[in-house]
Amino acid sequence: QVQLIESGGGLVQAGGSLRLSCSASGRTFNAMGWFRQAPGKERDFVAAITWSGGSTFYADSVKGRFTISRDNTKNTVYLQMNSLKPEDTAVYYCAASLGRRVSRLPQRSEYDYWGHGTQVTVSS
Repeated sequence: QVQLIESGGGLVQAGGSLRLSCSASGRTFNAMGWFRQAPGKERDFVAAITWSGGSTFYADSVKGRFTISRDNTKNTVYLQMNSLKPEDTAVYYCAASLGRRVSRLPQRSEYDYWGHGTQVTVSS
């Protein structure tokens, strides 16, 4: 049974940092991603990483502030979030992809499994 378990969300002031973790189990994946969904908005791409080569991809809105990384020995993906802004407030979801089309990793449809999400709130 595949499980993606996120942790690390919380409340932080603007300018602060948080690190999200996503622990994956049940099978191996080709890539992992983070998406976020604010109230009343669609679920948007944040970042993605391939398991094998460690190639990374970021949404323009988080480039230079967020860093995605992986620990293959722990089957865990991290999202380090720095210089947080109130507009980063959202539920953050971890997702796992079995596909190999890295150009499509910013698309929700490329992912086969999803976690339940973790809330990130950034106060001004």
